[in-house]
Amino acid sequence: MESLRGHLLIAGPALVDPNFWRTVVLVGEHSDEGALGVVLNRSSDTSVEDALPELALLAGEMGTVHVGGPVQPSAVVVLADFTEADRAESLVVESVGFLPSEIDPDALGELRRARVYAGYAGWGPGQLDDELEEGSWIVEQALPDDVFTDDPDRLWSDVLRRKGGPFAVLAAMPPDPSQN
Repeated sequence: MESLRGHLLIAGPALVDPNFWRTVVLVGEHSDEGALGVVLNRSSDTSVEDALPELALLAGEMGTVHVGGPVQPSAVVVLADFTEADRAESLVVESVGFLPSEIDPDALGELRRARVYAGYAGWGPGQLDDELEEGSWIVEQALPDDVFTDDPDRLWSDVLRRKGGPFAVLAAMPPDPSQN
C-alpha cells in the first residue's frame, strides 16, 4: 500500500454523504492501521479568537474555525506553516504540518500561518482503500496554499481544474446535487 500522506482526497460526484459531499480532505496519515485527515473547505461562523483565544496569538489573524470532519468534533486540530519545519509534530506537505498536542508557543518558533479545525476525518484499516476502489475519491498532490486557501468554497472546483482532463468538467458541477 502506498501512503497518501500529503495528498488531497477530492470527493467524487458519487460521494453524496453530507459529511463529505464536495469536500477536499488533506490526508495527514495513511497506513495499514487506517487514515486520518482534515476537511479543508468547510469553514464555520466561529472566529478562532472567540473560540480559542490562546491559539489566535500563535499566528496572527486566523479567521474562523474550520470543520475538519465528523470525528470528534470537539477535538482541536491545527495545521501550520512552520518557519522551522522540525518543530512540527508531523509534516504533511512541505513545511506545513500539525501543531504538537501540547502547545508551547516558545518551542514552536515562528509560524507563517495557521488554521484551526474542529474535528477530523478518519478511516479504519482498509476503509479508505475500499472507498478509493469504489471511485468515491479523486487523489491529487496537496500544495501548501490548498491548506490556507482564502476561498474554501471554491477549493473543490479549483483543485479539480488543476488536476485537468475529465476532472475539470466535474469542477463545473452545480453546487446543489438536486440541480444535476
